[in-house]
Amino acid sequence: MHRTLVAVLALGLAVAGCASGPRPLQLLAGADLAYPPAARAAGIEGEVTVGYDVTANGRVINAAILAAQPAGVFEEAALAAVTSWRFQPPTSRGEPAAAPGRVSVLRFRLGDPYGKLPPPPASQ
Repeated sequence: MHRTLVAVLALGLAVAGCASGPRPLQLLAGADLAYPPAARAAGIEGEVTVGYDVTANGRVINAAILAAQPAGVFEEAALAAVTSWRFQPPTSRGEPAAAPGRVSVLRFRLGDPYGKLPPPPASQ
């Protein structure tokens, strides 16, 4: 399923690349969320807000926890997921551009046994 998502995103990028004008930041790939086993066993759910920057080559840098509920449970898993993400960077005047100041909320829910990539971050 993950490969299918990447293939669909890549096809969309190929079509979008034919259009002129600026291109928004697009998530290409990344690890699914790894639900911490101790939290799963204890029935704990939560969410983590992560701030980060995306470089002009699509890598995530400067990832930091902005908020976590409950604290001390999901932060490590959230950072591992976010730092694995790879983006098609936005363009500015036809050139790849950095996308600083991104924020994503990663939700850990027991009904989602495998974890999923969160929606791509909104343009800011």
